[in-house]
Amino acid sequence: MNLIWLLPARSRLLAAAAIIAGLVSGAFSAGLLAFINRALNNPDRSQTLLVVGFAGLLVGKVLANATARLLLNHFTQETISELCRKLSRRVIATPLTQLERVGIPRILATLTDDVAWIGWAAQNVPVFAMNVAVLAGCAIYLGWLSWQILIGVTVFIVIGSLGYRILVRRAYRYLQHARDTRDVLFQHFRGLTEGIKELKLHAGRRDAFLAERIATATEALRRDALAGVRYHTVADSFSQLLFYCLICGTIFATTAMPNLGPEARTGYVLALLYIMSPVWGLMEGWPIFARAQIALEKVKDLGVSLGGLDAELVKVDPEPLSEWDCLDLKGVTFAYPTDDEGRAFLLGPLDFTLRRGELIFVVGGNGSGKSTLMKVLTGLYSPQRGTIQLDGQSITDENREDYCRYFSAVFSDFYLFDSLLGLNRHDLDGSASRYLVELELEGKVKVSGGAFSTTALSQGQRKRLALMTAFLEDRPIYMFDEWAADQDPHYREIFYKRMLPELKARGKTIVVISHDDRYYHLGDRIVKLEDGTLMAEIDKVTGRTIQNRPEIAIRR
Repeated sequence: MNLIWLLPARSRLLAAAAIIAGLVSGAFSAGLLAFINRALNNPDRSQTLLVVGFAGLLVGKVLANATARLLLNHFTQETISELCRKLSRRVIATPLTQLERVGIPRILATLTDDVAWIGWAAQNVPVFAMNVAVLAGCAIYLGWLSWQILIGVTVFIVIGSLGYRILVRRAYRYLQHARDTRDVLFQHFRGLTEGIKELKLHAGRRDAFLAERIATATEALRRDALAGVRYHTVADSFSQLLFYCLICGTIFATTAMPNLGPEARTGYVLALLYIMSPVWGLMEGWPIFARAQIALEKVKDLGVSLGGLDAELVKVDPEPLSEWDCLDLKGVTFAYPTDDEGRAFLLGPLDFTLRRGELIFVVGGNGSGKSTLMKVLTGLYSPQRGTIQLDGQSITDENREDYCRYFSAVFSDFYLFDSLLGLNRHDLDGSASRYLVELELEGKVKVSGGAFSTTALSQGQRKRLALMTAFLEDRPIYMFDEWAADQDPHYREIFYKRMLPELKARGKTIVVISHDDRYYHLGDRIVKLEDGTLMAEIDKVTGRTIQNRPEIAIRR
């Protein structure tokens, strides 16, 4: 499954070293087997030679095995760490539209469940090599004893392996079903944690959720997992039965061949008994590699390929942002995929201009496209048609990361980090503390070393912390999506009449999505959206109104 080649060079070197150490350990194991068999059949040899030879082979095996295990441990930790870093970088590099289409539960399952299985499979690669080395060494020894019997044993093992493979196919299918069910279960767990208040308040909803969602998914997961284990157990039992039949058949075969000496007979029996553990180790390793293969397929289905991750992350120019004057949307459209009923929401085509130092209110009903417009403006969504131009320069995939640096935003579904990540400005704690006083949070939260003392606050207080973070970013354009919706009248007054004018006085451009029409007079322009279409625009400075439909009006 090309797992090794997905890893960085350092991990591949560790894997190669662990595999080589495993091969050496396997060779010493085969040597010990041959030495013990020779000693049993030649008891008259020098005792000193026997002790020295046995000690040398034993020490070599122990040292090689210990070296393989130490290298294996380093390899495992390197692998899991690098897989987590790569996958996290790839998730960040993946377009937001694709991540939203995939869904948070699948992403969480990939970052937790799938990465763990891939790492576990990577850990078993050197163990696999060690078992193969033991089998190869024993095969060479058995071929030296009698190549005819070796051919018969090989044919028997191949036929048994084919039967084993047929039996485990069903186990593989059930493992695949179980993995799909985990995605569903992650989604239900998210509903459990995020909807806990609603579930506690409504007993009927709570019982239905537990019975129809959690119980159904966990039962399906239990059923598929048990079925997979059941079929794999049948396959294992079948392989063990064949193995003991092989030993019995070998004993009879060697007895029926008068040209074979006692050393060959005991050698074959000892070798077959010795390789039982490596053979079962290989068979027990199959579910791990099969599960890892499913995990890799899930990663690829997610659109997050583990190959070439670093090349997909666009490097951001560390230079300070240049001054700007206007941001133009020219014929910009963005459409969501069609839903189950064949409907799709379309934003645009929009012709719209943002100018430096403006305060603009974006208004409209729910589902009118306000939040989608915000994501298109900030570069989180790429226009499907039309262009966005910053001072005449078109925004493309090549310069989108630099374009995003112009924006600070507080979304309606914002996430509050527990520290001021990525902010390295001078006197960060002091600046944050001053904003905490202005936002009347100084008694609730402290900032030390850029970290918040707590984020266990009300939704309104958390939004004020998110607002403070945006202010500290000090970027040219600010976007606020229904920021005041969770604030009481006192904080709304602070936001609209003190903080927005302060930003504007600093030359910032501010776009505010809001239903608070009592504050619209503070803006320079008011833009109204309806069904994804720019229906009207009022310039508060000139009083000029642009309307696409005469029946649409905005209260001034």
